[in-house]
Amino acid sequence: MHGHVYETEFLHDMSGFLAGYYFVLALLNSLAAMWSWRRRRGVALCHIGALKCTTTLVWFALAVLFATLVSIAWSADARWMRWITLPLALRDMLDGVLGPVVFSVALVVGFVVYYRWRRFFARPSVAWAILNLFLLWMGLSLLDPDFKAIVGKADNIPIVGMVILTGFFTWLGTWRAVRNDTRLAAGRPPEEAEGAEHVLVWPDLVYIELICMVAVTVVLIVWSIQVKAPLEAPANVVQTPNPSKAPWYFVGLQELLVYFDPWMAGVALPCLIIFGLLAIPYLDRNEQGNGYYTIAQRKFAYVTFQFGFLLLWLAMILIGTFMRGPNWNFYGLYETWDPHKAQVLNNVNLSDYFWRELRGVRPPAAAPDAPAMTRAGNVLLRESPGLVLLAIYFFGLPPLLLATSHRVRGLYRQIGGIRFVILAALLLLMALVPIKMICRWTFNLKDIIAIPELLLNL
Repeated sequence: MHGHVYETEFLHDMSGFLAGYYFVLALLNSLAAMWSWRRRRGVALCHIGALKCTTTLVWFALAVLFATLVSIAWSADARWMRWITLPLALRDMLDGVLGPVVFSVALVVGFVVYYRWRRFFARPSVAWAILNLFLLWMGLSLLDPDFKAIVGKADNIPIVGMVILTGFFTWLGTWRAVRNDTRLAAGRPPEEAEGAEHVLVWPDLVYIELICMVAVTVVLIVWSIQVKAPLEAPANVVQTPNPSKAPWYFVGLQELLVYFDPWMAGVALPCLIIFGLLAIPYLDRNEQGNGYYTIAQRKFAYVTFQFGFLLLWLAMILIGTFMRGPNWNFYGLYETWDPHKAQVLNNVNLSDYFWRELRGVRPPAAAPDAPAMTRAGNVLLRESPGLVLLAIYFFGLPPLLLATSHRVRGLYRQIGGIRFVILAALLLLMALVPIKMICRWTFNLKDIIAIPELLLNL
């Protein structure tokens, strides 16, 4: 629970930070407007009479807006600060709507839209506008005590920076890939081929590394002075924190423990990720795209990697960091972390659904003193719905795709049978993660196969 905070004290504490925050945004947009004006890079948006509205004017208007917000934030006056805060009704609506299913579906839809219209999103003006919207939303949300308590936590500040940096480098790679794809479509070589020239380790590379090292050192020193170290009380076996969270690089695996057994979430899936990355050079026989950015020549590789990294890894970190509170319950971004919040979940195995709900009978069970073969047969019969479903998924779906999709047949002819089987197995296992998560969220499905006698649950 974040605790009660007096509004006056909270606004006074936040006024200085927000004033500096909006001042930096005003300065950045001023520099963007000046750069766009001097380089004549402004994109025409519309005409208002004789005036041509360009992105240069938009960046200048944003600079004026953020400069105005600086004075409002610096005043720390509740009557004015409410105008730079997200309305309470909007925050409550977002908390009510932004559940795990909506969040995950929104990420998938956003990824599809971004990939489909990547040429539009690769424009620097579009990327700068999206960044401004994100930072404006962050500033307006920081005046919510619950949002600020979780986002401003010393442990979580690097995660916010990671989100911004991941977005920037994802866009940068897309921008360079789109430029190369345009050049390749016109019969020109990629930019990396034209700009290939030798760079000496000394002094060129060493100077760059030295400058970066000094800059990062300065940033870390300033950070360590301004942000308190996230130290807690000494460990006590009779009093554990609620929630108890792993470090950020393991919190994604901790989130997977909600949907899979420990052996699957903590051992099998990480090993499959490592094996899949090691297998990429042997499975991918496409010689195009080596040494330069491209999407058009490596669509399958691009979509697969970005889906796995952004939606199955980074999203798990974001959910575990910002949306999992006490008792590992799911909380909205603006919701108070109440340790007394109770979520009644009746998680049911697939075998129980089949035998109890669908057929209205008890699952097959053998007497404790029955022979081992009899008990094993009853276990197999009990879990036969899950076994049949997984058999269709792993052994029936690939042949069906081969028979119905000419692209899959072309991939089969290109890489061969053995590589195709390995690739299909890895992709189906990767797809099983979001499928299992959606089934848990929507149907409270615990395990597709549950054999506790062998500690084998999936």
